[in-house]
Amino acid sequence: MSVLVDTHALVWWFGSRSRLSTTAVASIEGADRILISPISWWEIGLLARDGRIRLDRPLGHWIAVVMEDRRSVTAPLTPEAAAWAGQLDRGTFPGDPADRLIYATARDLRVPLVSKDWRLRDYADRAGDIDVIW
Repeated sequence: MSVLVDTHALVWWFGSRSRLSTTAVASIEGADRILISPISWWEIGLLARDGRIRLDRPLGHWIAVVMEDRRSVTAPLTPEAAAWAGQLDRGTFPGDPADRLIYATARDLRVPLVSKDWRLRDYADRAGDIDVIW
């Protein structure tokens, strides 16, 4: 089984696992592949630059540690996922472009998304198109 991890879940998995739920830990531990959206790399760079997250090593080294886990794979951002992210209803889906691309990638790849974000879980429950694990 593969799982796509939301940006915060990725940062916590490789830094503060105690912040993850038991279910999230079990799903990542049991995954054959830990998929990472390209937008998460961008988001981590911004968060680190702005001091909103503190990594235990320089960003480039942190990314290398993540990718040393043979299960870590940068997920493809397909044209279908990118276009679908733009089509998500602005009235019912969070407006954050990173959230939209991550959600759309999980849908496109037909994999569960590990996320604490209640807005994504709520949308997925209503839409029924992906499983959000937390």
